[in-house]
Amino acid sequence: MDIMPKWADVVLIPLISLILAAILSALVILGIGEDPVAAVKLMVTGALGSTYGWGYTLYYATNFMFTGLAVAVAFHASMFNIGGEGQAMLGGLGVALICLFVPWPHWSIAILGAIAASALFGAAWAAIPAYLQARRGSHIVITTIMFNFIAAALLNYVLVNLLRPKGAMDPATAKFPAATNLPTLHELLAPFGISFSKSAPANISLIVAVLACFGVWALIWRTRLGYEIRAFGKSESGARYAGISPFKITMLAMLISGGLAGMMAINNVMGEAERLVLNAVEGAGFIGIAVSLMGRNHPFGVFLAAILFGFLYQGGAELALWTNIPRELIVVIQALVILFTGALDNMVRIPLERMFLALRKTEG
Repeated sequence: MDIMPKWADVVLIPLISLILAAILSALVILGIGEDPVAAVKLMVTGALGSTYGWGYTLYYATNFMFTGLAVAVAFHASMFNIGGEGQAMLGGLGVALICLFVPWPHWSIAILGAIAASALFGAAWAAIPAYLQARRGSHIVITTIMFNFIAAALLNYVLVNLLRPKGAMDPATAKFPAATNLPTLHELLAPFGISFSKSAPANISLIVAVLACFGVWALIWRTRLGYEIRAFGKSESGARYAGISPFKITMLAMLISGGLAGMMAINNVMGEAERLVLNAVEGAGFIGIAVSLMGRNHPFGVFLAAILFGFLYQGGAELALWTNIPRELIVVIQALVILFTGALDNMVRIPLERMFLALRKTEG
């Protein structure tokens, strides 16, 4: 029997962790002579107070949904995929190739090709560490971290030497054809009479990310493969005894994980930049780890945590723009949220478990 009820694990622990991170962040802001209450108001207004702010919050959240789901799927198989950054980079390369070299007649068809290409490239980049883990025993954490750097070097070479337009100085591809440009939320909502900011980058890939959340939920909890992934993650020896192949589960879980990370490129490469640039991922692969941990590796939790981190990103940008709070301090605040929701989880969990155990004994 679990010591704590499920709701406490899913809701109470992350909430307390967030409150602790917020208190410490407020003390840091006070320490540099700024008003923490005014800072919070500015963050809320900047991220949620207008359709422009919502557009950027949802844009960042879309990235984090894909990378958070990628981490969650691998985690259910007891693997820690730290390679989302590199897998998203290669997913971007797949999107660039499919958009630049295939004459798509309309975005509605082009997005299907981009989903397939980004997932394929991301999965292919995850397949090598997965194989090394399954056959050679190489630890997935070490190999996926190393492959992030290899992906960055490979993308740099391809952009500078192969895909950069003639005469251009930036390490980036040419603009994608107009037929591949994805509609923004402004364009999607206008026919329904809903006004949304024209300059906000949120686009139809948000819907793809939400569908991916439903897809991962169905995979993990409603399919035989999902059951095998969870069984393998709980006990490898027990899974072997039940006839589940460790090689098969390791490979499939990492292929799905890498494919999800690669699909982030639909949003930032195809949807926002409309070309592939060198640093398009911007750390979203690593933020996905915190999103997955905070969301308890459940797709709905990942969705909510992605919205939160989207809020922190957009709200932090507003703070850096309109106050004397430096951008580096915004990174510190984000790091505190990650620290309390991830690394210091037991600091909150253990006292709560003791409290619920004492309550159970009292009731008994």
